[in-house]
Amino acid sequence: MSESPQALNAAGMQRLTAGDAAGAAALFARAAALDPAAGVLWLNLANAQRQSGDEAGEAASLARVLAIDARDLTGLIRSAELHERHGDLAKAMIAWSGVLAVAPPIAETTPPLSDVLTHAGAFVTTRNADFAATIDAALAPAIAAVAPAARRRFDAAVGVATGRRQVFVNECAGMHFPFLPADEFFAREQFPWMNALEAHAPAIRTEVEALLGRGDAIEPYVAMEPGAPPNKWTPLDRSLDWGCYYLWQYGRPIDAALAACPATAAALAEVPKAELPGRAPTAFFSILKPRTRIPPHTGVSNTRTIVHLPLIVPPGCGFRVGGETREWVEGQAFAFDDTIEHEAWNDSDEVRVVLILDVWNPYLTADERALVQEFYRAADASGHKPEVRD
Repeated sequence: MSESPQALNAAGMQRLTAGDAAGAAALFARAAALDPAAGVLWLNLANAQRQSGDEAGEAASLARVLAIDARDLTGLIRSAELHERHGDLAKAMIAWSGVLAVAPPIAETTPPLSDVLTHAGAFVTTRNADFAATIDAALAPAIAAVAPAARRRFDAAVGVATGRRQVFVNECAGMHFPFLPADEFFAREQFPWMNALEAHAPAIRTEVEALLGRGDAIEPYVAMEPGAPPNKWTPLDRSLDWGCYYLWQYGRPIDAALAACPATAAALAEVPKAELPGRAPTAFFSILKPRTRIPPHTGVSNTRTIVHLPLIVPPGCGFRVGGETREWVEGQAFAFDDTIEHEAWNDSDEVRVVLILDVWNPYLTADERALVQEFYRAADASGHKPEVRD
């Protein structure tokens, strides 16, 4: 009677349970030879070889498992453990990283898998930290010779290479304009009018302080549609914890607001704002109450750039775009791409106020801006309304 892989595998499991790892390995090897595409047979063979001390055989069997399915979780775990036992930390790093890439979230697992994933995470974190420290020391002289602004992109590249930084991409709810750099914060030199805007900051702040004293026309920034399912915005829905005072909204001026804030209106008049009928410009005071956080989110279109002019910023406030976190500094404007994940927080006991407005993405040419405007005119005339308002 011919042998079957199933019978040989069952006999091998019996031998393994009885403590005969070498005998079990021989049976598993015969089973795998009969059905070489069955990864579980190679896994059983690798297990028996491990218990019998045949590490070369174990390595070969695990290679067969991963050749059948490179995402086999057990195969990756056993391979990582083997490399770590051998002290081959570079290969162990690759294997443990693969484990973390294919495993379910640790919160959804139970021991012993959760223990294995905890070890994997700690191993990868430690190796990345060791590598980063080595790289930092080696690059220190070269880094010191280059101004921070000139090496910003290189610093980010090293951060990604050493596992300290995530790569963030544009996520647009509306138009995505391909081939524009996905830069988190734009270089100040791309906005030559920014100094003039900042010169208005003291007068604008005076108007904001008067506005806060009156409290009129401040409205919730988040206003979800009735019946919307709970989501990350629910805690801020129709709440003045994150309030706004619109000066321009969806491409039209709010005349009463501009009349109440003439210094701000004059400052905005000098800014080359994005112009998209029914969509831009938008300009408003963003009012974040104490102990309030704005969750990570992305914007509508990378054809525009968002500018912040901080006006009232108590200690304990912060702002993250992608992998870079900055503190607002009163009177110092900056520009960022809001289609890259960003978040903000006010952990202080005082209100935080920033003037927010949108301008064109500086990488768009004049012809491209005009064509984008024509696109939206044609799209709106068609009745399709291809983009939700932001």
